Amino acid sequence: MSKTEELSRHKGAEGKSPGRWLALSVLVLAVLLVAVDATVLGLATPALSEDLQPSGTQLLWIGDIYSFVIAGLLVSMGSLGDRIGRKKLLLVGATAFGAVSVLNAYATSPEMMIVARALLGVAGATLMPSTLALIRNIFQDPRERSLAIGIWGAAASAGAAVGPVVGGALLQHFWWGSVFLINLPVMIVLVLVGVKLLPESRNPVAGPWDLVSVALSLVGVIGVVYAVKEVATHGPTWGVWAAAVIGGACLYAFVRRQFSLPSPLLDMRLFKHRGFSGAVLADLLTVFGLSGLVFFLSQFLQLVQGRDPLEAGLAELPAAVGAVVTGLLAGRYARRYSVRSTVVGGLAAIGLALGVLTVIHKDTGYPLLGAALLAVGLGAGLSFTVTADVILSSVPKEQAGSASAVSETAYELGAALGIALLGSVVTGVYQSFTAPASVPAPVADAAHESLGGAVEAAKQLDPQTAGQMVGAAQEAFVDGLRLASGVGAAVLLATAAATWFLLKGQKLQDGIEH
Repeated sequence: MSKTEELSRHKGAEGKSPGRWLALSVLVLAVLLVAVDATVLGLATPALSEDLQPSGTQLLWIGDIYSFVIAGLLVSMGSLGDRIGRKKLLLVGATAFGAVSVLNAYATSPEMMIVARALLGVAGATLMPSTLALIRNIFQDPRERSLAIGIWGAAASAGAAVGPVVGGALLQHFWWGSVFLINLPVMIVLVLVGVKLLPESRNPVAGPWDLVSVALSLVGVIGVVYAVKEVATHGPTWGVWAAAVIGGACLYAFVRRQFSLPSPLLDMRLFKHRGFSGAVLADLLTVFGLSGLVFFLSQFLQLVQGRDPLEAGLAELPAAVGAVVTGLLAGRYARRYSVRSTVVGGLAAIGLALGVLTVIHKDTGYPLLGAALLAVGLGAGLSFTVTADVILSSVPKEQAGSASAVSETAYELGAALGIALLGSVVTGVYQSFTAPASVPAPVADAAHESLGGAVEAAKQLDPQTAGQMVGAAQEAFVDGLRLASGVGAAVLLATAAATWFLLKGQKLQDGIEH
C-alpha cells in the first residue's frame, strides 16, 4: 500500500466518531417528530372542527401555516446554525418546540390555533436544517453518509405517514390536543441525550447574519404560497394579486441581495449546477404528492368511509412502511444503477399512485387504497433520500447548514403546497354541492365550509334531511379528491420527465473524504 493510500485511510478512520450512530439516533428523533407534526393534525381535523368551529379557510390555514412558516425560515435558520453552531440551534429549537406544543394543545379559538401553529413552525425551522447539517459533519465517509441520510430520509418520509397513526391512537382515547402533548417527552429525551452525544459544528468564516435577507425570505415565501392557495380557492382577487406581487418582489430582492453580500444567507450560485437544481425540484414535488395525499385521505377514510381515527391511521401505514424500506436502500440503488433512474422511478411511482386514485368512489375497497399508499411510500423513500444526498454532497461541509436548509425548504414547501394546492382543488369542488331545499340557509352555509362542518351541521336537522345533505357533501368531497389526485399525478409525472434530463450524469460520492 502506498503512503498516500495509507494516509487517506488513516484520515478516514479519524473522521469516524465512535458515537456517530448514537448521535444519528438523536437527530432522527428530531426529524421524525417534526415530520409527524406536519400530518398528525389530519386525523384530528374532524374533532378540532367540532370544538373550535373554524371556517373552511381557517381550517386550511390551521393545516398549512406550520409548513409555510417553516419553509419561509429554513434558509435563515440553516444559515444561523452555520454561524452560532448547529448543535446549539438544535437544542434551543427543541426546547422551544416542546413549549409551544403546549400552546397548540390548549388553543381555544381558530385564530389562537393558527398563531400557535405558526410559532410551532418557527421552532421547527431550527430543527430540520441542523439535523442534516450535523449528519454532513459527523459522517465523513460518503457511503456511510448515504446510509445515514437514508435513515434520516426514512424518518422524514415515514414521519409524514406515521402522523395519522399516532394521531389515531391518541384520538381513540384522548382529546385532539393530545396530538401535540406527545411532543413533550420526546423533546425532553432529545435535549438531555443531545447535550452529551452531539458534536458542535459551525462555519468558522460564515460572516454576519443578515436580518434583511431573513425578512425578505420569510415574507417572500409566505406571500407567494398564500397567493397560490387563495387563487385556487377564491379566484384572482385584488388581495391575492397584492400578496403575489409582494411575495414575488421580496423573493427577487432576496436573490439579488445574496449575490451582493460577501457572506450570503444562501449561496445562489449553487443553483447553477443542473444536478443540484434538479434534486431540489424533485425533493419538493415528492413531498407535494405525499403530504397532499396523506392529509386528504385521512378525511376521506373518516368522514366518507366512516372509519374511526385509529383505524384510519393504521390504514395509511403502508406509506410509512414503503418509505422506510426504500429509504434505507436508495443509496445502494443509486450507486448500482444511477441517481436519475432512482429519483425518476420514485417520482413516477407517486404519480402513478395518484393517477389510480382518480377512479376512487365512496365505497372503494381498502386493497386499492392500500396499494396506492404503498406505492407513494416506496416512491417517496427512493426520491427524497437520494435528492437529499445529492444536495448535501454538492457543497463543502462548512456550508452544510445552508445546503441542508435548501433541501428542507423544498421538503416543507412541498408539504405546504401539497395541502394548499390540492386542498384548494378539493375545497373548490366540494363547495359546489347542493344542499336539500329544506335545509335552512345558515346550516347550508356551515355545511359548505368543510366536510367536517357538514357532518356537524347535519346534527341540527331531521335524520332524513341530514342523511341527504351529508351524502351530497360526501359525493362532492370525493369528486374533489379525484380531481386533486389527477392534478397531482400530472405534476409528478411531468416532474419525473424533467428530472430525467436534469439529473443526467449525476452520481453519488464514493470513498473517504479527506
